[in-house]
Amino acid sequence: MSINKDDSPPYFNIDPKAAAARLSEPIDTTRFAKAAAFASRGREDLAKRGYAPDGKKRLRRFSTWEVCKFLIPVAPAHFRRVLKKKPDLPQGTGEGNSKWFTLDDVLRLRDHFATEGAAGREYRPWRPEGLPAKVVAVSNFKGGTSKTTTAAHLAMSAALDGYRVLVVDLDSQGSLTSIMGGDVPDEWSTAFPLLAKDYAQAVLAENRVREASGTPPLPFDETLTEAINISAKDLIQPTHWPNIDLLGAQLNLYWAEFQIPVWRMGFRSWPLWDALSNALEADDVLSEYDIVFLDTPPALGYLTINALSAADILLVPLGASFLEFDSTGRFFDMLYSTFASIEEGENAMRRQTGLPEMRFEWDAVRALVTRFDAGQQTDLANVIQAYFGDFMTTYRQEMTAMVGQAGEQVNGIYEADYREFNRETYVRGRETFDRTWAEVKELILGTWWRDLEALKEAEDGAA
Repeated sequence: MSINKDDSPPYFNIDPKAAAARLSEPIDTTRFAKAAAFASRGREDLAKRGYAPDGKKRLRRFSTWEVCKFLIPVAPAHFRRVLKKKPDLPQGTGEGNSKWFTLDDVLRLRDHFATEGAAGREYRPWRPEGLPAKVVAVSNFKGGTSKTTTAAHLAMSAALDGYRVLVVDLDSQGSLTSIMGGDVPDEWSTAFPLLAKDYAQAVLAENRVREASGTPPLPFDETLTEAINISAKDLIQPTHWPNIDLLGAQLNLYWAEFQIPVWRMGFRSWPLWDALSNALEADDVLSEYDIVFLDTPPALGYLTINALSAADILLVPLGASFLEFDSTGRFFDMLYSTFASIEEGENAMRRQTGLPEMRFEWDAVRALVTRFDAGQQTDLANVIQAYFGDFMTTYRQEMTAMVGQAGEQVNGIYEADYREFNRETYVRGRETFDRTWAEVKELILGTWWRDLEALKEAEDGAA
């Protein structure tokens, strides 16, 4: 059978002269600046699709149905009776039985039911007193694994559950910052000055030793001088969620990946991996919040190393594909190589000086299948589950139309009004992240309980 020219594949018979005529002049570097400027304007326009007309991002209200089904375990009829009996409680807006409440209203109502509601019901989530916030890092060095989407929705899930949440965006792309409506003008509004401050404090301490011994001091430049007086609380900003705060990111945060190794070369005994952890502890951030979520860059660089070092729990999202499974396996291999190498180097010096050895340790690590299509990916997901074993979460985060639509609006699904879909679609879309949150919450509560028991044992031993 002969093939006509018109039936040939489109890559046949391309005329080089005509192709050359379609080309523009060679591209110089200024053209990248122009493309970046266009993209910046477009990004701002798209990011503000979910904003109010005044240019601010606001969290929607929640209906009586949502409050009683998802947020407070109380029957709608009883809920309405309580509001009628207690006019000082938030009454919501709207006519008849269709009332709508802000999340602030819901938090106040939770407090009321926790005090006067039925015994044995969880109106507020469990949180042990006297223990610091749990830090959860969401990380994988492969892009496109729904890392930021997972971090954002876990933060929103925890907030709806009643926890005080801090999200820290360490990815210079700033996607999580956009979702949370953050305003981050430059790198001095990111985590960068916290890392600089940790190095500055280490240099000051070293220079005091050098001064006493008559040794020339390490250089202390303007960046370190400016960073030394900055606190994490200076950088944290509120969001449109009443119980979620943000330490945001923007493009210039990437400069940290170049600056940190320069600092390390200047002062090799500076433990760069502890910089973020030290900032969260020294500035009392871990007592201000219940849970801290860290969104990391899609690379195992210095920012990611800081996040993983600070984390109590590590979540590793991946799709149910061979390439993502393969990449995630290599990510675990790099984690081993990186942190084992740090331990080996540090402990060699500690043994020489008689100091106790150090080691990195996490309360829990879980790989999480995202964007899951049960009709197409079940077999491969089962294989991944078999190989990763107890590193895997049980639930696979399904991709739904509602998730995609919310993403187009630069919102989380919890920010989407169910009236734009229908209740059934909304319930199914919510379940994707509700079930993920349930597994992560179980990890958090279990590790808090274990910490509490260890604290009691230590106190009993001291007594």
